[in-house]
Amino acid sequence: MKSKPGATTMTRKRAAQSPEYAVSDEAAAHIADALMEIALQFEASHFAQIRRHYQSITPECDDDRWQLDLFGEQQPF
Repeated sequence: MKSKPGATTMTRKRAAQSPEYAVSDEAAAHIADALMEIALQFEASHFAQIRRHYQSITPECDDDRWQLDLFGEQQPF
């Protein structure tokens, strides 16, 4: 079968399905604990880099005297 110039062939796509992993409740808890430990160790060892990145993408505040300081020091009740 010849295709026309400029024509594209359509491919059949599967319906998106969420993966179902057969693990026990205990295994799921252990996996979650292990992943959390890895994430916490990574964050602890790269904290300065992560903080610098977030500071670099945070917009600087301007010193507009008409802007209310909604998140400044809290007044006691």
